[in-house]
Amino acid sequence: MDKFEVCIRAVIRWREKILVCHHKEKNYYFFPGGHVNFGESVKGAILREFKEELGISVKKFSFIGAMENIYIEESVKHHEFNLVFSLKVKKFNKQSREDHINFFLFNINRFSREKVLPIALKKAILRWLKDKKTFWTSQI
Repeated sequence: MDKFEVCIRAVIRWREKILVCHHKEKNYYFFPGGHVNFGESVKGAILREFKEELGISVKKFSFIGAMENIYIEESVKHHEFNLVFSLKVKKFNKQSREDHINFFLFNINRFSREKVLPIALKKAILRWLKDKKTFWTSQI
């Protein structure tokens, strides 16, 4: 069965580093966030996901861009739209509250070298960190 998904993703910076997520059974990193549930607002998804995953409260968020992506995982084709936000948090924490994921802080040099997926989103965020211009990108 093919899946169509709307996701929120976040750029969280802490002391000149970027927070990334890592699934313990995968060999890549990705941006923290998750799915917007049916009937849920994007704001609600942002507040819920970061409370669930990290136990943090979001102080402020701003839209920075969007990307579309198609990928296959466990023989299921996923078509996702990612709404990307810059987040400010009340108190920083990188300790995961979920057993299957970990969080890491990378400086910009390490971030640019690591396998962070989707690649098009990583590139767009690297550009955004320099020019702060809202972006649209696609990996289709």
